[in-house]
Amino acid sequence: MKNINILVLDDEQRILDEIYEFLTNRNYNVFCALRPSEAFSLLEKQEIDILILDIKLPEMDGIRVLEKVKAAYPNEIEVIMISGHGDMNTVIEAMRMGAADYFPKPFRLIDINNAIMRTQRFVELNKKLKTANSDLKLLSKVLSEHIGCQLLGDSAVMDNLVNMVNKVAATDNTSVLILGESGTGKELVAHGIHYLSNRKSHTFYSVNCSAVPETLFESEFFGHVKGAFTGADSNKDGWFEIADKGTLFLDEISDMPLSQQAKLLRVLEDRKVSKVGSRESRKVDVRVIAASNKNLEELAAQNKFRFDLFHRLSIFEIEIAPLRERKEDIPILINNFISQFNKQMGRKVRKINPRVLKTLMDYSFPGNIRELKNMVERAMILNDGDTLLPEHFKLGHNMQAEEGFSGLEAASAAPRSLDLEENTKRLILKALAQSGNNKSKAAHLLNITWQALDRRLKKYEME
Repeated sequence: MKNINILVLDDEQRILDEIYEFLTNRNYNVFCALRPSEAFSLLEKQEIDILILDIKLPEMDGIRVLEKVKAAYPNEIEVIMISGHGDMNTVIEAMRMGAADYFPKPFRLIDINNAIMRTQRFVELNKKLKTANSDLKLLSKVLSEHIGCQLLGDSAVMDNLVNMVNKVAATDNTSVLILGESGTGKELVAHGIHYLSNRKSHTFYSVNCSAVPETLFESEFFGHVKGAFTGADSNKDGWFEIADKGTLFLDEISDMPLSQQAKLLRVLEDRKVSKVGSRESRKVDVRVIAASNKNLEELAAQNKFRFDLFHRLSIFEIEIAPLRERKEDIPILINNFISQFNKQMGRKVRKINPRVLKTLMDYSFPGNIRELKNMVERAMILNDGDTLLPEHFKLGHNMQAEEGFSGLEAASAAPRSLDLEENTKRLILKALAQSGNNKSKAAHLLNITWQALDRRLKKYEME
């Protein structure tokens, strides 16, 4: 197997030679050591994926070597143990400390090969995770330096997103279409593409297409010359000229009027702009990144968006998953927002109540990351201590706190069971508790008559 580096540590030269010859014939990259000190010296210089480790060694035994390797390279190196002194306690100890496999001597070399093949998937997974984490750290660092924000998360969908951003950033002219619900971070992703590309030293210009009046479209996008129309007192560069050699981000592209989409398409095809009132054209070198929270292909099928513009914009398409599809990232995002608002507000909040975190993990977040950030900011303002509590959170206007729980918890709380009688009893008890055992008030809270409540109290022997 190619690209797998294996280190064999055994104090018997004969065994080292046999393993070396067998594995190199199968395209492994094999390194050998007779003593632990030699192995540790080699580990400092060479990236190793799998360590084949004897237990009986000079200097220190294999269990101690395993312990040191797992402490220094917890996710980088998988260990296969071998020993001529089979001892079940030693086997258990090795497996407990993270060994991937164990073979007593004498062993068949083919069994060692099979163990390596079984371990391969863990090696490959660790390499992928290492690459993904490295890419995410680089992207977050770049975004933090330029705009003070980060892309955060360790979910599979986030790994895929970062991979897509890195791939398209390596191209200079490819148009990108970013799709996703409101609040998912479409502009942040566009910034990431720009700052990882060769255009990073030039302008990133953001335009909200829904905020551009149709009458000003040409003037804003392409500029105008002095005297082109009433009020044109001087020459003005359009957004394409401002973003020349950089990136033009067109947010909410679906809101652009059909009448103006043909003009945008022409510029994207010709790479030239003409100012309003001028017959001259100027070449521009701009990468266009568009974003929408609507399905442009469906809009095009309904004749609400031009098919040719859709295809021109969507050469490379990135879809950002909503927060409800990557809930494992919620704790990471919350911790980041707490740290961010601590700095802004001069606070010292350290953690979030576990009940609140569980409720947030169960919530659907229609407003996505933006909604979560707003929730944490509001909670930080209300909080006077070091922990964010249920009463600091609120979801929606119609959610009332009950029994010491906030509206947040009430929103996500599910019945303990679907048993109708059990839930009816529970609601009656709540109503009586909130009304101070006043049956008339309890009946009013339950939206039933006093007599109906009385019948239920007798039926369930709750009087």
